[in-house]
Amino acid sequence: MTQPVQISFTETAPDRLATHEGRAALILGADGKLPGRLPRALREAVTRALDSRAGKALKPGQALELAFPAGLQVETLLLVNLPDGASVTDARRAGAAIGARLGGQHMLVMAGAHKRAGDIALGLALRGYDFDAYRSKPDEDETPQPRVTFMVKDPEALAKSAADAAALAEGVFFTRDLVNEPANVLTTSDFADRLLAMRELGLEVEVIEEKKLAKLGMRALLAVGQGSESPSKVVVMRWNGAGDQAPLALVGKGVVFDSGGISIKPAAGMEEMTMDMGGAGVVAGVMRTLALRRAKANVVGLVGLVENMPDGRAQRPGDIVKSMKGDTIEVINTDAEGRLVLADVLWYAQQEYKPAAVIDLATLTGAVIIALGHDNAGVFANDDALADGILSAARAEGEGAWRLPLGPSYDSLIKSRLADMKNTGGRAAGSITAAQFLQRFIKQDQPWAHIDIAGVALPPSATDLAPKGATGWGVMTLDRLVRDRFEGK
Repeated sequence: MTQPVQISFTETAPDRLATHEGRAALILGADGKLPGRLPRALREAVTRALDSRAGKALKPGQALELAFPAGLQVETLLLVNLPDGASVTDARRAGAAIGARLGGQHMLVMAGAHKRAGDIALGLALRGYDFDAYRSKPDEDETPQPRVTFMVKDPEALAKSAADAAALAEGVFFTRDLVNEPANVLTTSDFADRLLAMRELGLEVEVIEEKKLAKLGMRALLAVGQGSESPSKVVVMRWNGAGDQAPLALVGKGVVFDSGGISIKPAAGMEEMTMDMGGAGVVAGVMRTLALRRAKANVVGLVGLVENMPDGRAQRPGDIVKSMKGDTIEVINTDAEGRLVLADVLWYAQQEYKPAAVIDLATLTGAVIIALGHDNAGVFANDDALADGILSAARAEGEGAWRLPLGPSYDSLIKSRLADMKNTGGRAAGSITAAQFLQRFIKQDQPWAHIDIAGVALPPSATDLAPKGATGWGVMTLDRLVRDRFEGK
């Protein structure tokens, strides 16, 4: 997998800046005070830059770049505006401004005694991500690996606190890699193998194959993948860090490629349907983070891995399938397949693990993008406390989320003439009727939330903390939720 940039911490020594080669960054507080013992020519150049129109326009978390500054050996010097009382979001944005400009070189970051140095480092690591597995490269010996040195007041304390942040960054990177992989590489079998490899981290991992899925009655899930050469699977990952405590169950949609099936999608943009396993990717990234930081919580992650392809064996519009729960579903549109996968996995999670709460994640509907764009995931829940916990965790981590409604009035839109329900209610309230469908597979009194990440998993442009491509949205939010509501109880 893609590894976060190597970050080390050392004591502040301004004299080293004068001889450092590569790139450097100065974290400037509200007063713009510079560290002592800087060359006079540099101090004058920095002062002029900060007094310029561009310098005065800098917002918290933004950076101004000086090329070949006087008195230094570096190619560029970044002046990063970050007031001492800056928010976590601004601090991570400041780190990201540095991470976006690593350029494959050694970056020296002078953070001094800034209280948000840890968040700056995390933002730098997240924005420094680069999925280059399929680009031709020159000789590796000639390609320098970027590394970063933070100069801070107390490097030992910061290095110790940065361990959990490193686990979080690795979880986010794992999710991004999965979402960015092409479907000819990330087949259902390859996906399952990558999750099995996490046994070495202490996770219990089980792969449930088609024969057992059929025996369990997961006919809705199996129907989605019956037109593909890739076998459908369910993978269960368990982290047991809190004794006999009932687990939090995380359930992810893992459609490794979604052609739409017989209800085939338009050709334009179909290449991005490699990201339709984004929910499963987030669940996998969270489980990796929890294992790496040895979380004191019980969490079980379940992902349904399928491929939705048109074929002589593929399910058709008008087919009726029976779910593991026993409800029958009329398939109106084979491109509304994710909810069929989730229906069976949600029911299995509740039957098998009796969870304290269930959260599912899925790139489920285009409708949520119409409603919320690419800035917020849509949150639906039958439990106010769980919904509030998710929204609070998302705010704390700077990941956009917005709660949308559920209600019995929407049930009429998925009423079927022939079966217990149909798998789509049409264009009106599309993301809500999808959530309403899923709620039918949640047991009474079971706290549950559904998060539609279709707009945030692979936005059309770079974000504050990620280059263009997969964002890993949700790993930080759910890790925070586990810390705040499930860990140590």
